[in-house]
Amino acid sequence: MTSTRTPASAIFSRDYEQARTRFLEAAAARGAAVESAVLEGLRGARGEELAMDTALLGPRGARKVLVVSSGTHGPEGFAGSAAQLALLQDQELLQRAGSAGVALLLVHAVNPYGFSHLQRTNEDNVDLNRNHIDFSRPLPANPVYAELEPLLMPQQWPPSPRDRKALQDWIDRHGLPAYRKAVTAGQYASPDGVFYGGTGPSWSNRSLRELLRRHASEATHLGWVDIHTGLGPYGHGEKIYAGRVLEQDHAMARAWWGADLFAPFAGDSVSADVSGPVVSAACDECPGARLALMGLEFGTVEQEEVLGCLRAQAWLRRHPEAPQALREQVARRTREAFCCDSDEWRGMVLGQTRVALLQAVQGLRAA
Repeated sequence: MTSTRTPASAIFSRDYEQARTRFLEAAAARGAAVESAVLEGLRGARGEELAMDTALLGPRGARKVLVVSSGTHGPEGFAGSAAQLALLQDQELLQRAGSAGVALLLVHAVNPYGFSHLQRTNEDNVDLNRNHIDFSRPLPANPVYAELEPLLMPQQWPPSPRDRKALQDWIDRHGLPAYRKAVTAGQYASPDGVFYGGTGPSWSNRSLRELLRRHASEATHLGWVDIHTGLGPYGHGEKIYAGRVLEQDHAMARAWWGADLFAPFAGDSVSADVSGPVVSAACDECPGARLALMGLEFGTVEQEEVLGCLRAQAWLRRHPEAPQALREQVARRTREAFCCDSDEWRGMVLGQTRVALLQAVQGLRAA
């Protein structure tokens, strides 16, 4: 993928600390304007500083901006960080962006706490893709989740055969689609539950919006690729439309990324129609821009395995007395669920991300 033909395995980092160091070094080598928003008062799993780092390649105040973000959901950052590092090494693609007048705004580790500690949520157990809502309005209700939560997090972990049967009985009565929608759409009533959206803007939310106001508020056209893992077929990068339900925005995104750009609100995506995705911040902070917003979601393992890891993490938060061996097992399974230990998978991530970024650059060139 890169001009130096670096093996895919070498692009992926072993932990957040290494990923951050490599990103900052590669950005500096490219002469990018680098900024760091430090998460004060908290440290990483290895005692390291935690920060949302950004690299701007291109002119400040550009009219055409492409945002590429990683680590919205913690350990999903391994793939996103690798794709950003590959981009910073990709002379040909960078030249295309420059000749098109496109400024590249790379946001590394939107959720640095989760990236370092191998948890999908942030330091307050908030799922950042459910946090970008208007908190001045009544919070979205999800009564079905409240009914399900005791089944999702039983008294013991792993769940007993009786616990597993109770959950399966619910699914059999209501259907798997209803189950997945109720669990993953987001909830705002259980702070230590799964897919919790919070009660106000998170640190990452505030920091990201400030970044957009500084670097993209004057844009007339803005594209955004937010890189995710954990949903869909193994290695396939589903292009998920994450913008407004406006035909002009949706049509522009389809023109860039093709007919296989799926919209959750249309019911044809692997993703639930969630409230408050990170990329929606552009709708507020870049009011004069035409927007093409996309989540690029790479499949890893079966969805129930991924959800099982998230349930286990929530259970551990409720049970600080849980043995260290169980915590280490859950952390190991979580990493495997979001970043497959396979050169084949890594290559699929890097190759498909490059295509999506090239398409976005070409779309912005023509805008």
